Amino acid sequence: MINLNLILVFILAYLLGSFPTGVVIGKIFFAEDIRKYGSGNIGTTNSFRVFGPLAGSFVLIIDVLKGTLATNLPRLLQISGPKYLLLICGCLAILGHTFSIFLKFKGGKAVATSAGLFLGYDLKFFSICALIFLPLVFITSYVSLSSLIAVVLIFITTFFFHDLFLEIIVGCIMIILFNRHRSNINRLIHHQENIIPFGLWYWYKKKHHKL
Repeated sequence: MINLNLILVFILAYLLGSFPTGVVIGKIFFAEDIRKYGSGNIGTTNSFRVFGPLAGSFVLIIDVLKGTLATNLPRLLQISGPKYLLLICGCLAILGHTFSIFLKFKGGKAVATSAGLFLGYDLKFFSICALIFLPLVFITSYVSLSSLIAVVLIFITTFFFHDLFLEIIVGCIMIILFNRHRSNINRLIHHQENIIPFGLWYWYKKKHHKL
């Protein structure tokens, strides 16, 4: 029975992650499919760009909460077991977001959902991750570049927590993020990546290049 319960929890964690927030918000409130606009991504950055800051913020919050809720499913459903079960559930939510069953196994880049996993697993670890990521966004004005640099630094940070399963899961997340950001990396190399209208690099370019 325990094994069956775990299987059901794992399936539920994947389904939670699969909920396509950006697509749902776009269709309900704007009668548009976000995949047809901007970068075509269903996540926070493209939602901000296409639908505005209110919708973008809502997508961000929901996508983070997907990861947090999925990570804590074993606790919420009172399923006993090792702590790494939380990480497995969180990782399944990330896979759901990236390969959503509701979008023919396509999806987003899982940055926000990964943050939700960190939040649900260890508040101290999440706080360190935020202190790594947010200044990078402020400095570079590139969410994609900041995410890639941050996940490498976060992976290094896991070694100071002496948690083998956290190291493994964050290592897997790092691979997923780099794989999902292939097009962004190509645009960064060719100086074609979109910047957000915020941060030091944006303000520098606006002043000197008249964005």
